[in-house]
Amino acid sequence: MFELLQYEFMRNGLLAAVLVSIACGIVGSFVVVKRIVFISGGISHAAFGGIGLGYWLGIEPLLAVIPFSLLAAVGIGLFGREMKVSDDTAIGVLWTMGMALGILFVQLSPGYAPDLMSYLFGNILTVPAGDLLVMLALDGIILILVLALYREFAAVSFDEEFATVIGMPARALSLLLLCLVALSVVVLIRAVGIILVVALLTMPAAIGRQYTHDLKRLMLLASLIGIALTTAGLWLSYVLDLASGATIILLLGIVFFLSSGLQRYRASSRRVPGPTR
Repeated sequence: MFELLQYEFMRNGLLAAVLVSIACGIVGSFVVVKRIVFISGGISHAAFGGIGLGYWLGIEPLLAVIPFSLLAAVGIGLFGREMKVSDDTAIGVLWTMGMALGILFVQLSPGYAPDLMSYLFGNILTVPAGDLLVMLALDGIILILVLALYREFAAVSFDEEFATVIGMPARALSLLLLCLVALSVVVLIRAVGIILVVALLTMPAAIGRQYTHDLKRLMLLASLIGIALTTAGLWLSYVLDLASGATIILLLGIVFFLSSGLQRYRASSRRVPGPTR
């Protein structure tokens, strides 16, 4: 493993693994606790419109994804309430519209889009230094906002109605939380791609929640789980010559099911046997 660090692309990949794990550990904990996994999937797929827009304008697609994904997050948060439609309908509409816009923008772009597949399915081994700086900046924004508004985000995540009753601007906080999800999507796109973003955003936190229900500990545990398994998946993908994003997600999924089975076994072994006759 250590001899691979002589290669710049591997060093960049490991740094990207750490950065994406921080984002998915912190924001993913809120996603799992608040049960907005489907909303996160809607934001990530709608962000494809931003990638297409970047190609069309001739700029770095990752930079175009940032405002596009933020607009998608706000749109999903407001559309259902303002238009009086169900959340899943609002998500479905904006999800498909974002993907459709992305396809049209790519089609209208001159020439060929060489890195399109990496944005769809991810390739953490090809993350350039410039994207690492963008990911670092977005991680910093996420950390600052969560540290400043931790109590408010926690209240909205566990019980939005109660947060409203005690005078918190729950609606605005929920929208801001969705914006954090959007920023996390941007961080994760290069690692696992739009198609697999929702898995990396939720599985480390889902594994961590099997061992703790304290939100702060969950964030730390999910981040550490993400770093360990993303790094392991990166190494496996290089050694076995497999797609990095898919390998990372499959490894996370295997660990999730193994952990779930272990927790089920431990729970059943602690049960006190009933009286015998």
